[in-house]
Amino acid sequence: MDHLYAFLDFFLHLDKHLDALVLSYGPLTYCVLFAIIFCETGLVVTPILPGDSLLFAAGAIAGLGSLNAHLLFVLLCAAAILGDALNYLIGLKLGERVFQEKYSRIFKREYLERTHQFYEKYGSKTIIIARFVPIVRTFAPFLAGVGRMRYRTFAIYNVTGGILWIALLLYAGYFFGGNPVVKRNFSLVILAIIVISILPAVFELIRAKRQSAKR
Repeated sequence: MDHLYAFLDFFLHLDKHLDALVLSYGPLTYCVLFAIIFCETGLVVTPILPGDSLLFAAGAIAGLGSLNAHLLFVLLCAAAILGDALNYLIGLKLGERVFQEKYSRIFKREYLERTHQFYEKYGSKTIIIARFVPIVRTFAPFLAGVGRMRYRTFAIYNVTGGILWIALLLYAGYFFGGNPVVKRNFSLVILAIIVISILPAVFELIRAKRQSAKR
């Protein structure tokens, strides 16, 4: 049992053990990182996997020369984009079945209608914003599928959001992860990056609401 707990701790907090993983498995680390980002964004049942902190840590290790930052960027962008696409398709295919349960107390039909309306109004912005919000980024593409957002619209913002998310956090770690001050305040740095990242989208939402109120 202790071995199981140790494995789960290592897996769920891989951002803290990434240097040990690189030393032990070398190039296979790329596959592990791809799988984690893909699952964290693509499977609605795995929102607890590390995301932001893992990307920053991977960038920091790449800055030391142990990993290739540009190869990581390409692989992890692909993982994030494919993950969201899978999550969207799962929501699209299974969402209606879930909401057809007459006596479900969790998946009510009205939730589906609200989701559809929400994504019709704020959908594109939501997909990008969600990339920078832990937990939310796992559920947003699923709900986009449930709400039947147009796939062309979803795909455009999926790709845009995925590239921005990976680029910002990976290269932030690459350029600043080795700084002693950053190392001592890692959690605060991640929080600051997330807040700064979503500010433009928040301002855009506020502006859109104000315009709607004037009409």
